[in-house]
Amino acid sequence: MRVPKLRSAASRTPARLPGLTFGSVSSLLSVALWAAFWILALLTLATLILFIVMAFVPMGPMGLTATSDDGGTSVPVPRAYILFGIGAFAGYFGGFTLILRHLRRIVNTLRIGDPFEPANTGRLRQIGIILAVVTGGAWLGQSLVSRLVRGALEAPGLFDLVTPAFSVLVVFVLAEVFKEGARLRRESELTI
Repeated sequence: MRVPKLRSAASRTPARLPGLTFGSVSSLLSVALWAAFWILALLTLATLILFIVMAFVPMGPMGLTATSDDGGTSVPVPRAYILFGIGAFAGYFGGFTLILRHLRRIVNTLRIGDPFEPANTGRLRQIGIILAVVTGGAWLGQSLVSRLVRGALEAPGLFDLVTPAFSVLVVFVLAEVFKEGARLRRESELTI
């Protein structure tokens, strides 16, 4: 009769979650996050290069032509407005690139069967902070642009922040859930 060996808590590997094999939802999600990450990273790089070119390469005056039933009107657009817009897009794309980077790392821990890794708590908190900054920045940018074009664009209201603020809260709650999951996992590893 064989007696099963008892392994110490330190030598135990986390149990793999069922269904996390090749072709599973997490694998497809990992591929989708990888593709979205690189698309946004390239868009961020392109907007940064465009920003640098627009900032340092001398160019002629730029104008925006608005057409209507009675003809067209050419409105000069200051270089600062264009740089502000390009910079805003670079920040927006860059923020979501960072969010996708953290999501990819979280999904990778899920794929190896260890989603309650303590680092995921920090990743979720960083996602929440980035999401709050990007959302607040986009709202402020829309407010500024609506004031600059004076009536051509409606200013965003505070109600426009309800859904993004709720999303940020959900991410912070998930971070606390992952923190508690990591604590419970640590306790279970210490018990025999």
